[in-house]
Amino acid sequence: MSSIPDADLLVADLLVEIGTEELPPAALAGLSEAFREALLTQLDEARLGHGAAQAFASPRRLAVLIAAVATAQPDEQVTRRGPAVKAAFDEQGNATKAALGFAQSCGVAVAALEREETPKGAWLCYRHRVTGEQAATLLPDLIEQALAALPIPKRMRWGDRSVEFVRPVHWVCVLLGEATVPGRVLGLGIDRLTQGHRFHHPEAIRLDAPGDYLAALRAARVEPDLASRRRSIRDQVEALAAAAGGRAMIEASVLDEVTALCEWPVALLGRFDPDFLKVPPEVLIETMQANQKYFPVLDGEGRLLPCFITVSNIESREPEQVRAGNERVIRPRFADAKFFWEQDLKTPLAERVAALAGIVFQHQLGTLLEKTERIAVLSAWIGGEIGADVDATERAARLAKADLATQMVGEFGSLQGVMGRYYAQRTGEPDAIATAIEQHYWPKHAGDRLPETDLARAVALADRVDTLIGIFAIGQRPTGVKDPYGLRRAAIAVLRLLIETPLALDLRTLLERAAAGYPAAIDAAGAIDEVLPYSIDRLKRYYADADSDRAADQDVVAAVLALGLTRPLDIDRRIRAVQGFRGRPEAAALAAANKRTRNILRKASPAEIGARIDPDLLQDAAERALVTAVDAMMARVDALLGQQDYDSALSELAGLRQVLDDFFEQVMVMAEEPALRANRLAILKRLETLFLGVADISLLQVS
Repeated sequence: MSSIPDADLLVADLLVEIGTEELPPAALAGLSEAFREALLTQLDEARLGHGAAQAFASPRRLAVLIAAVATAQPDEQVTRRGPAVKAAFDEQGNATKAALGFAQSCGVAVAALEREETPKGAWLCYRHRVTGEQAATLLPDLIEQALAALPIPKRMRWGDRSVEFVRPVHWVCVLLGEATVPGRVLGLGIDRLTQGHRFHHPEAIRLDAPGDYLAALRAARVEPDLASRRRSIRDQVEALAAAAGGRAMIEASVLDEVTALCEWPVALLGRFDPDFLKVPPEVLIETMQANQKYFPVLDGEGRLLPCFITVSNIESREPEQVRAGNERVIRPRFADAKFFWEQDLKTPLAERVAALAGIVFQHQLGTLLEKTERIAVLSAWIGGEIGADVDATERAARLAKADLATQMVGEFGSLQGVMGRYYAQRTGEPDAIATAIEQHYWPKHAGDRLPETDLARAVALADRVDTLIGIFAIGQRPTGVKDPYGLRRAAIAVLRLLIETPLALDLRTLLERAAAGYPAAIDAAGAIDEVLPYSIDRLKRYYADADSDRAADQDVVAAVLALGLTRPLDIDRRIRAVQGFRGRPEAAALAAANKRTRNILRKASPAEIGARIDPDLLQDAAERALVTAVDAMMARVDALLGQQDYDSALSELAGLRQVLDDFFEQVMVMAEEPALRANRLAILKRLETLFLGVADISLLQVS
């Protein structure tokens, strides 16, 4: 939020740069934006107006350039209240000790004090004008506080200094207009010097004004703007890939990391022996991206070409040497991968299952072989429920974890499942089973794709439900930010599988089946009542995602979850129906009527509510009309609910708006006559039951 200075105050641009040793690349963008926001917050709290701010960051610096910063705080009229007037003077009008003491504390005579009239009486007060402090005086402390507020999990010290920061600090440059701000930050004296590229321009650079910053650094082979550096890298990489006859594979995470590692990026094309292409491309791509931060190159068909693009942080006079060096680095890594691939192929995947007995899943829950046995049984049951081939599902589940015993996955853990698919195909397993081995790990992260076949979905569900039940059973429920077994992610994956693929399975039944697979020593059944609400509660976040096509208002979600349902697909259909109903003109009136109904029934004792509606006790036209409307609607609504057609059911219920309004306006529900009161409460009970067939509409916050 910018705060434009008062017109009568002088302003100047402000540059703050903190020069460091190489900052952690994964955190650079976040630190840069956080520094900008923290510095603006400090200026706002110090009442120093300012214009727009731009953040800069490179491996060795965090900087913020802020336009039109007030060079001083505005003067402030301060009122200090003293004692009440009646306590400040005695009956003769002489000042009491209270008045004299207050005046003395203000440094003035009693006669200089004023009176302030309030609804609670008159008070002595002292009004004076406080001159605002100069920004140059305040800035060192404001910068220190902004740096202290940065999201740095672990700070470090260096040398014999007591100050702490994410990395050792080597220079601090702060300019307010053309003036250097005096003082110290993080133990270093503030200067007007910055540093260029470590090798291209090792000499210090003197800045005359904040506006010189960008041009001076670019001339010294430093691009300080993250976004510009990122665009430059992408453009260079894409151009080199096109020149090589392909297109670059540019993962956002790799691009971000390379951007954070370079101050002056220069892309180079390297090549490798085409013989390495016999290894699955995912292995080579993982090596290039994760280990070397290279960009793979694909042909027009999406096949890997024997070349890569690296980004150097130097404009070398001998680029061929840089290229050759990177080619030498990648060669032994590819050679190792080729060796692992060839060795792994010597043992069929099915023969590796027994080796899972030597890999611990969790020390209280046993080995991966024991987990495999459980998910095989559970997968087969799920496969039968959703129409998948039961035998194939069980086979896929038994092979799903076998690649964890291979050398390749031992080296490249992120390729679990992918390598299982390759090894399964090479040993003659059907494609459906090979695909399920890979896809049972999907989704791997938020928003990731879901398994594409029922066979894969069955194994994916079984794997995650088994983990949820087992980890909860041994008391390892996630707490706060700690979730070492990824249970939040597992619960969301289960919900997404049931809702989005879709699968009409009951989550409680799934959990019961999973619990049955554990030995008696593990009280898995006792964990069901913990896992079920924990998982269902994840729906609140699931529907809170504003970018999702399933986004829903939280009161809508609460209205459906209040029913205690356990079939996520059914919950989803209700939420979408109630979300649509919420926008109808009848929604507000029906929500209010339902709320009133629930409140009345809550206050009444069960003995007061009639067991049935007695037609002979219907005295008012409004209550007869309501009962008639409800009776006429019950069968239609029940049929629609049976078909899970909640949109149509709510449309029917919307037709009750007028008769409900008339009922509450004209009928006294809590009549003095017990029989009459019981009958009217029975009407409300039937009405409540009718609406609760879809959701607790009383929870909708509709105005």
